[in-house]
Amino acid sequence: MPASVRRPRTRLFAAVTLALAALSLTACGNDDASGTRDEGAAKSSSSARGSAAGQGGTASGEAAGGTDGAGGESSGAGSGSGGSSGARENSGGGTGSDPDAPANRVPCTADNTSVAAAPVSRPLNHMLITITNTGDKMCDLKGYPILKFDEAQSVPPVIEESKPQAVTSLKPGAKGYAAAILSAGDGSGGEGYTAQNLQVGFQGSDKFTDAALQAKGVHVDDKLRVTYWMSDSADALTS
Repeated sequence: MPASVRRPRTRLFAAVTLALAALSLTACGNDDASGTRDEGAAKSSSSARGSAAGQGGTASGEAAGGTDGAGGESSGAGSGSGGSSGARENSGGGTGSDPDAPANRVPCTADNTSVAAAPVSRPLNHMLITITNTGDKMCDLKGYPILKFDEAQSVPPVIEESKPQAVTSLKPGAKGYAAAILSAGDGSGGEGYTAQNLQVGFQGSDKFTDAALQAKGVHVDDKLRVTYWMSDSADALTS
């Protein structure tokens, strides 16, 4: 082959080789650069997110701890406030300072009362029993008076319809009332007798107190009955 022909081919081959080499280098460079940048960015982004998450977790934990601590302190303060409130209630005057409170009352008995009894013109054959609290504390009149005329062996029954809704209570100096129906107006209670003396007893006590009667006494028969203790004399007489 002539030398002139070999030289162009040699040049063409060399040029192609150089071009291929350049393309190869360019492709490798782009891949490496692109790959390096992408991978580096991904790693940097991941690291940044991890760091932020770690910091956020720490801050959240600290905030939660602070909230718990504050809650604990608030709870403690609330307990202290409740205690103070309780102390104020106790010092503000409970039942211990209220003389009329049920816990501070005493029963009405022969020891802290005086009793009077007198017949009334209306209704017929009725007698009003008046009791006065002579003590220094409020007392409760439980039930009805236990009446003993002269030496009677039995006490008159109570009129159940006269029972009040609540126990009658008397402040010092206050009065309570009960009524006794002494006899039947139609003679159905038998011959009866005239009583000169009366003793009044109280529910839950074995002591009696004297209640003076009028000089001529009072006539009683088998229809003798008594009402419950009440706070109003009119209510007692109409029961």
